[in-house]
Amino acid sequence: MPTLYVVATPIGNLEDITLRALRVLREVDLIAAEDTRRTLRLLNHYNIKKPLISYHEHNKLARIPEILKILEEKDVALVSDAGVPGVSDPGRELVAAALEAGFKVVPIPGPSAIPTALSVSGLPADQFLFLGYLPRKRSERRKLLSSVAEEERTLVAFEAPHRLRESLSDILEVLGDREIAVCRELTKLHEEIFRGKVSEALERFREPLGEFTLVLAGKGR
Repeated sequence: MPTLYVVATPIGNLEDITLRALRVLREVDLIAAEDTRRTLRLLNHYNIKKPLISYHEHNKLARIPEILKILEEKDVALVSDAGVPGVSDPGRELVAAALEAGFKVVPIPGPSAIPTALSVSGLPADQFLFLGYLPRKRSERRKLLSSVAEEERTLVAFEAPHRLRESLSDILEVLGDREIAVCRELTKLHEEIFRGKVSEALERFREPLGEFTLVLAGKGR
């Protein structure tokens, strides 16, 4: 039976891809990629030559019927720009549609910024709550933070560099000056992991650059 493979790809360092992921990418008939240019760089690095089709946030609903049609006869791999498709990246709708249509869906596990950041944060990782990307609007962001103010589990969130300081300020005001690990550019050349208080993170990141994963202590931790 034709299969949709959900393939995790490196979050930075290209060496972090699994042998199984490389084999699957070599064997499938088509790769559905969030950004074909970015995926092409990965494929070229490992000398993999496969047809690519774009599947991203702005065309995903239109692409699903086309990909399902291909799945009737061929295997397809779904990849995002980095990490695990469907986790703060496009993929959920295609997986759901493939399952509803009766196709086999197989996970190919690999890198993810969430456990990577947790593993080096120094904060409890036995239980955690993933918040995804924090809302762009301040009112919505503060509302979300208020909703987890009593949460005792470790909190994990993604944030863009141009909103990092605003988000840290809101965290400080709404949740208090908790312990935080600010992980920047994980596995990349300029990787940086800051551990300290939220107020100290505001002092450290005056001009943020790169991609950020925040790991924040739960209440009372």
